[in-house]
Amino acid sequence: MNSTNALYIVATPIGNLGDISQRAIDTLNKADIIAAEDTRHSAKLLQHFGIDTRVLPYHDHSNEAQTAKWLQRLQQGENVALISDAGTPLISDPGYRLVRLAREQGIAVIPIPGACAVVAALSAAGLPSDRFSFEGFLPAKNTARFSRLDAVATDSRTLIFYESPHRIQDSITAMAEVFGPDRQVVMAREISKTYETFLSATFAELLQILDTDPNQVRGEMVVMVQGYVAPEKEGDTLSDDVEKMMAVLMDELPLKQAAAIGAKLSGEKKNRLYKWAVENKTER
Repeated sequence: MNSTNALYIVATPIGNLGDISQRAIDTLNKADIIAAEDTRHSAKLLQHFGIDTRVLPYHDHSNEAQTAKWLQRLQQGENVALISDAGTPLISDPGYRLVRLAREQGIAVIPIPGACAVVAALSAAGLPSDRFSFEGFLPAKNTARFSRLDAVATDSRTLIFYESPHRIQDSITAMAEVFGPDRQVVMAREISKTYETFLSATFAELLQILDTDPNQVRGEMVVMVQGYVAPEKEGDTLSDDVEKMMAVLMDELPLKQAAAIGAKLSGEKKNRLYKWAVENKTER
C-alpha cells in the first residue's frame, strides 16, 4: 500500500477463486475499508482468503449522500478498496460516480488488474479481436432492445454483449432478426466456472441449440457477434423503382417494417432490403 491514500479498484474472480492475484489479496487486507457491490456475496470471497477488513455496501443505487460519505473517507486519508460481485469493477458494475469524484478531488485512483469476463471471453472466441465494441447489457424492453441493435447493425467491429439467463433467448432472437440468421456468433457461458461452455454458430444454429438444450440458458453469458461485412457493390444495387419505394417506406416506418413490406411488394429478399435501408438511412 502506498504511503498516500487512494481508491483501489480491485478485480476479483469471475468463477475460479484461483484467478485472484496476490496483489489483490494484499490490497484488500491492507485497505482501511472495502466498498462492495453486495456485502453478503463478497463475504464468502473474503472469508475464503482470510481477509477481515471491514466491508460496507456501495452499488448503483447508492444515492449522492452515500457516495459523498465514501468520498469523505478518502478525503480524510482512508484507503478504500472497491470491489464488485465478480470481475473488474465499473465494467457493467458500480463505481463510476465515486471514481469520477475522487479524481476531481485529486485523490489517487489505482487499478488492481485481474479477471474480466469480456476480455476472457474474447480471447478464446476465435473472432477478430483487434477492434471490438463492448455494448454491455441490452435493454429489457423489446422496443429499446431493437433500437440499440439497429444502431450497431452495420458496425464492422466484433460486438460484445453481457446477458442474463432469463433474457438470453429474447436477446438472441432479436439479434438474429436485426443482424441476420447467418451472422456468426459465439456465446461464452459460465466463464472460469465448472460448466464453462463456448458455443460457436450462426444465429439460426444458436437459437436451435438454446431451444433444445435447457442447460445452455443457465448461468451468465457473454455474447460476441462477428462484425458487419458490407456486400460487394457490383451486382448488388437495387432497381430505381425499388429504391424509390423503399425511400417512401423508410419515411413512414421503422427500417425492419419497411424492409418486410418492401420485400412483399417487390419480391426482393427482406435481408437485402434491410441492409440497403441501414446503409442509406443516414443519407436521408
